[in-house]
Amino acid sequence: MRVLVVEDERKVADFLKKGLEEEGYAVEVAYDGEEALALAETCSYDIIILDIMLPGRDGLDVLRRLRAKRVSTPILILTARDSVEDKVEGLDSGADDYLTKPFAFAELLARIRALLRRGKPELPPKLEAADLVLDPATREVRRGGKLIELTNREYALLEYLLRNKGRVLTRSMILEHVWGYHFDPGTNIVDVYINYLRNKIDRGFEKKLIHTVRGVGYVLRE
Repeated sequence: MRVLVVEDERKVADFLKKGLEEEGYAVEVAYDGEEALALAETCSYDIIILDIMLPGRDGLDVLRRLRAKRVSTPILILTARDSVEDKVEGLDSGADDYLTKPFAFAELLARIRALLRRGKPELPPKLEAADLVLDPATREVRRGGKLIELTNREYALLEYLLRNKGRVLTRSMILEHVWGYHFDPGTNIVDVYINYLRNKIDRGFEKKLIHTVRGVGYVLRE
């Protein structure tokens, strides 16, 4: 799941990015309203966490412009402005939820999960390829009935491969969706994590699911 965090306070932005990445989300950060608009209009996100008090263009203006352009991504306002009037204005401007600072990180995660459930009802309960099964509800992964332990990043990579089963994914696509940054020709992090996954998913099984497309990237197919 890709998250755009719009927050001008660097410490808060870093805290959110680190915490969300530890939960398996791919996170990008915008530090002002103009950057937020540019990213939200050109990239695909599963949820946007938006501060109101931003330099240049404030969060409410960003929110209204995105809704006017029919960007339907769930938007959670996260702000220090806590009056009833502020909350009403934010929700009436198109926000899906409103959380005030200071906040409990566990509550933020719960609200994100609720918005993602509301916005993605069409997702299948389980993702499968041959005898490999990933259950997004429990985050359990099994192959041949055997439970496989994955790190958050390995899980995010496998989920992305399964959601695109049969589709060749370039390294830049995997980096953008799993790590949340654009392709750096000098990095081999995708190849490293593909090897980690192969050791856990394919090793010991006759049928291999993760395949290399030389010069392009990777594909998961039965």
